[in-house]
Amino acid sequence: MQRDLKKMVLASLALGMLYSGTAVCQVEAVAQDDDIVDVVVTAERMPSSRMSTPADVTVITAEQIEDNHYSDVAEALTHVNGVVVTNGNANGDQEVVINGDQRVVIMIDGQRLNNDQGSMTRASVSLGMIPSVKNIERIEVVKGAGSALYGSDAVGGVVNIITKKGSKAETTLDMNIGSFGTHNLELSNQGSEGDWSWFAGAGLQERDYFRYKGDNGENVRRNNSGYNNKSLYLRLDKKFTDSDSLRFMFTHRQTDAEIQEDALLRRQNHNFNYGSITYNFKENQSVPGFLRYSANYKSTDYQGKYDTHSHSLEYQNGWQLGNHKIVAGGEWRKSSSTNKQSGYEGKDITTYAVFLQDTIKLDDQWTFIPGLRMDHHDAFGTHWSPKAALNYQPTKQTRLYASWGKVFKAPTADDMFYIDNAYFMRGNPNLKPESGHVETVGITHEFSEKAVLDVNYFWSNIDNAIKWVYNPATWWTDVQNVSNEKKQGINISLNGKLSDRWSYEAGYSYISSKTDDKQVSYYEPNGYRLGVHYNCDRWKANLMGRFGSGLDDTAYGRNHYAIWDFNTSYKATDNVDIYFKINNITNQVYYVVPKSTYTGFYYPLQGRTFLVGATIKF
Repeated sequence: MQRDLKKMVLASLALGMLYSGTAVCQVEAVAQDDDIVDVVVTAERMPSSRMSTPADVTVITAEQIEDNHYSDVAEALTHVNGVVVTNGNANGDQEVVINGDQRVVIMIDGQRLNNDQGSMTRASVSLGMIPSVKNIERIEVVKGAGSALYGSDAVGGVVNIITKKGSKAETTLDMNIGSFGTHNLELSNQGSEGDWSWFAGAGLQERDYFRYKGDNGENVRRNNSGYNNKSLYLRLDKKFTDSDSLRFMFTHRQTDAEIQEDALLRRQNHNFNYGSITYNFKENQSVPGFLRYSANYKSTDYQGKYDTHSHSLEYQNGWQLGNHKIVAGGEWRKSSSTNKQSGYEGKDITTYAVFLQDTIKLDDQWTFIPGLRMDHHDAFGTHWSPKAALNYQPTKQTRLYASWGKVFKAPTADDMFYIDNAYFMRGNPNLKPESGHVETVGITHEFSEKAVLDVNYFWSNIDNAIKWVYNPATWWTDVQNVSNEKKQGINISLNGKLSDRWSYEAGYSYISSKTDDKQVSYYEPNGYRLGVHYNCDRWKANLMGRFGSGLDDTAYGRNHYAIWDFNTSYKATDNVDIYFKINNITNQVYYVVPKSTYTGFYYPLQGRTFLVGATIKF
C-alpha cells in the first residue's frame, strides 16, 4: 500500500510538471542590481566584485535556499562543486570538507565558529551548530587558503554564512513531515521600526530511526539513528547614521541525538550557544570596519561530558588611498576546554593575531593583493602567514587569477590531551603545529549571460600534518605528526540558462591526497555535480545529482555512486508555498562516513526519503 501511494504521488507530480511545461509560462520579472548581486565580501574581508576577486568563490543565495527548501546548511553545501559534508552522528557532527581538506573556517556574519576542541579529524567546527536557514541572506564559499586573513583552520577554505537583516513586517511558518517519522516545524518573524530591525525564530526537528540500502541490497534499519533538535536565533540591529550601526546576534541549538557505534547503542547530546555584539562603522565606504565581541559555548554529553568556552575580541578597519584598498585588524581569543571522559579539565588556549592586506589596482585589467598575518599561540609561539594573489581581467567576460598563501594550524585540545581507555585512543602533548603552503590558479569566462565556465587547479604541501593513526600491534590509535601531506586537484564548473524556464549547473572535481607516499581517502575524492532547474509561473522544480567512481568499495559500500535528489513546489497563493522533496531517489548504497578498518564503524546515506511541507507567510 505504501509503495502504491508513493507511485501515485510521483505520477501526479510528473503530470503536474508536464502540464505546467506545456502551459503558458509567465515568469515574474525580479528587479535586481547586477552590481549588488555580483558583490562578495568574504574573500578579501571587504566588498569586491566576483570577477575582480582572485579566488574560487561560490555563492548560495537566499532564493536558492528557498527554492530548494533546504532543511539545513549542510544540505545546501552538499551541492557545491568541490565541497563534501559528512554527517556521522545523527545530525550532531556535520563536518565540511573543501578541496579534500577538513581544515575549514566556518563563520556567521564574519564571526568565527571554530573552537579549540576538535573531533578526531582536522575539523574544529560542526554545521550542527547552525540553527536555521530561514535567516540566511547568502552563503559564500571561498575555496583555497585563507590563513593570511582568517588564520588557523583556513587551509581548505572559508564558509561565511551571512544572515538577513529584518525589513518588512512578516511572520513565516514552515512545517513538513516525511519518511522515518520526520517532523519539522519552524516559526520566524522579522520587522523594523524606526532605527531598529529584528529577525527572530525558533524550530523543532524530529526523526526516528532511518533505513538505508545495505550491501546485500535489502533495506536495513539504522538502529539508534533518531534525533530531537530545538533551536532559537535572534538578530537585532540598531542604525545610528548612514555609516554606523550596532548588531546583536544570538543563536542556540540543542540536539538530542542517538548514535550506533559498533554494536553499542549510545546517546549524544549537544548544546550550542554563541553570540556577538558588533559595532559597524564606515558602512557607506568601500572598505568598512567593525569592532566585535563574541562568545561561543559548546557542550557535549557522549560517554562523558566535554565542552569548550571561548571569548574573542576583533577589530578591523580600512582605507581607500588612491589605487590602494588597505584592510588591517587584530584578534584576541581565549578558550577553555574540558573533556572529563579523557581526564583533562580547564585546558586554556590563548591566541592573538594581527593582519594587513593591500588590494592594489595596477590598471583597468591587473589587480595585485599582498597580505601578511601574524599569529601568536601561547603553546606554539609566533607564526607568520604571508599571501600574494593576482587577478587579470582582459575583458569584462574573462578573468585569470592565481594565489599563494602560507598556512598554519595548531593542534586542538583533544589532539594534545585526549585519552580514551575504552577505545584505546590517545592524544600527544608533544605535537608540532601544521604548516605549509597552498596555491591556486584559475580562469573564469562568461560565454554569455547564459553560460559561465570556471576552471581552477590547486595544490598544497603541509609539513608536520597531524593524523590519528591506528597501530594494529598495540591496538592504540595515536595522534602524531606525519612527515608531509601533499594534495592536488581540479574543479570545473559550468552554470547557465537554457531559457527563461530552464537553468542548469554542472561540475567536476578531482582530488588526490597523499601522506607519506600513501593514498588517503577524503570522502568522494572524484565527483561530478549536475543540477537542472525549472521555473514557470507558480511551479518550481529542481533535480540535482552527485556522481563518482574509484572508491574503495570496502570503505564506502561500493566503488561508485549516483545520488539523485528532487524537489518541486507550487505557489498556491501569494503567501502559501506547498513543496515535495525526494532525496536519494534511487535508494543508493553509499557510506557518508567510510567504514573503519579496525572498529567496523561507518555511517550510511539515508535510503530514499520523502518529505512534504508548506511555507505560510502572514
